[in-house]
Amino acid sequence: MDHSIFKKITVLTLEQATVAPYLTYRLAQDGMRVIRVENPAMPDPNRYVGENRLGEEGMYTYFLAINAGKKAVTLNLAEEKGRDLLKELITGLNVDIFITNQLPRNYEKLGIDYSILSNAKKDLIWVGITGFGPDSNEAAYDPILQARGGLMELTGEKDGAPVVTGIPLPDMGTSEHAYGLIMKALLKKALTGDGSRIDMGMFESTVSWLTVPICLTKSFGNAITRRGNTHEFFAPVSVYRTKDSYAYVAVGNDRQWESVTTLPPFKHLAKEEYKRNAGRIADVDNLNRAINEVTVNYSTDELIGLFNEAKVAISGVNTIEGVLEEPLVQKNLLSSRDQITNTELTLAPPPSMTPFLKETGKTLSFPPRLGEHNKEIYQDVLKMGSDDFNRFVEGKII
Repeated sequence: MDHSIFKKITVLTLEQATVAPYLTYRLAQDGMRVIRVENPAMPDPNRYVGENRLGEEGMYTYFLAINAGKKAVTLNLAEEKGRDLLKELITGLNVDIFITNQLPRNYEKLGIDYSILSNAKKDLIWVGITGFGPDSNEAAYDPILQARGGLMELTGEKDGAPVVTGIPLPDMGTSEHAYGLIMKALLKKALTGDGSRIDMGMFESTVSWLTVPICLTKSFGNAITRRGNTHEFFAPVSVYRTKDSYAYVAVGNDRQWESVTTLPPFKHLAKEEYKRNAGRIADVDNLNRAINEVTVNYSTDELIGLFNEAKVAISGVNTIEGVLEEPLVQKNLLSSRDQITNTELTLAPPPSMTPFLKETGKTLSFPPRLGEHNKEIYQDVLKMGSDDFNRFVEGKII
């Protein structure tokens, strides 16, 4: 496959918050030309979340994490001239993919409805990301989706309150699902020349991860809920305190448990009732207490050495700083440098290193300032004259 083909794809995106920006960040990592469209007076609120480390408004740290590799223009779609200009962008830039996470009630009002934009460009791939589908205008914040979608019910201590996951899975999971659908739409376009409409619901995406809980609840009447760090079907599987931090141990079968009990510190746990997984699960609380009484006497590194000897899976519980020290992470970290402030960002590695990122030395252009590429896009690409450009700026269209 000719991977350079992604460089020929243009994405125009009316995006804000996380779900659409993370999706287009993934597309930028493939080498696609991604152009953000923002209202000049009311841009992406995430531009103002986090710390102002660059010393300028609209470039706060939270925004910087998932917006490298993109360009940015401003456009007021509440004005008819702005909506007309959007169509010019679609055709003049030969846009392949249009993405938005606006509420559906705003589609027609902003001139971004599928019927409107596909009429301007027949083979357009149109992606609308919503909380609860294109027929709902209910606001969809990630923790609300975690609560309603069952993730919080499954996260936390067994006897404790529900807890949100450490990353915004409804946001980023939806982005990944949309990424896959876009790739299918690109294949369809390559084979048939036809565009596509993609409606991606965050609630549906979230619930789709509940494979085992839904199957066992509906099919067999099981009551599935949070269980802390233990596993419903295997024991011992949990986090254990060590002399200096924590370690996660996962015993996957009876043979592995037998290996654990051959280690001198754990020989007293070689009980008949623990020989089978079912027996260990039946007494998991007492078993875990007994294991903890041993593990607190060893450092994490010492414990890892012991369990490696028994060929049983174990890991320290990494801090984010610890994750950054992992060789597989270190070699795939991305970077982005600001030509104005000389600020350098270290960015999370992609799920898979793309040919484009290899070609660029794992670097991406710095996250764009609000309207940073207005002149480049409107004047250089669309050939808008200076007088027209200035008139649009003065009229707050751009």
